[in-house]
Amino acid sequence: MRWARVEVNGEAVHGIVEADRIALVEGGLFDGGLDGGGARTGQTVALADAKFLIPLEPKTFYAAGLNYAEHVIAVAKANNKEPNIPTDAHIGYRANNALIAHNQSIIKPSDASEEFQYEAELVAIIGKQAKNLSEADALNCVFGYTIGNDVSERAWQRADRTLWRAKNTDTFAPMGPWIETDVDLDSLTTIVRLNGREVISFATNNMIFGVARYISAMSRYFTLYPGDMVWMGTEGHAENMKLGDICEIEITGIGTLSNPIVAEA
Repeated sequence: MRWARVEVNGEAVHGIVEADRIALVEGGLFDGGLDGGGARTGQTVALADAKFLIPLEPKTFYAAGLNYAEHVIAVAKANNKEPNIPTDAHIGYRANNALIAHNQSIIKPSDASEEFQYEAELVAIIGKQAKNLSEADALNCVFGYTIGNDVSERAWQRADRTLWRAKNTDTFAPMGPWIETDVDLDSLTTIVRLNGREVISFATNNMIFGVARYISAMSRYFTLYPGDMVWMGTEGHAENMKLGDICEIEITGIGTLSNPIVAEA
């Protein structure tokens, strides 16, 4: 099932994507627990006309550390260092202010360098409270999955002691277009296109540490709550995004997230 969040008459409303329409529902996304949402309202919105919002306002925005081997190698090469493949699952945080929805614009700041890059990521959405989960049980708390673009300004990433601007500037975290609850992780492929040209494709679940490993490790130290989300990292070396580009990230079985790159006003 695909759960979208759209603007209707100035209000944020959740709905179920069914073919070319979205069936609107009452209440919040987790009112029905892991089944999602409340009762249907009887109203629908045409998919083509929908104004998408981010699929949910996360309680906590977590992000996996370097989690794909080729990306670790590419980052090390770019910084003239030897690659250091992680031996444990490490977690970081991102800022909610960076989130934007499908079709909204990624704004490139006027002082950003040419090293302005996409990072295509699977996003796991937590659907129920969880603590001290085993790896075998970890996926039982997952509501579904969506797509994220962890936009990165690499010069800032190298210069700053933290990732406060390189990863968290306004509009640097597109997410959407919806949450898919029926997902076979091993069957997914992630594809990135710039202006329709494919620039990278990789097996989504070819992670150093998978979703279950991360959730299990995280839940040992803190409680996960409905609405928390975990961005799971990216693969390979990214090309630079330029003003006027349209960046599309497709994860097969989930959907396609599309955002144009525009200049800061």
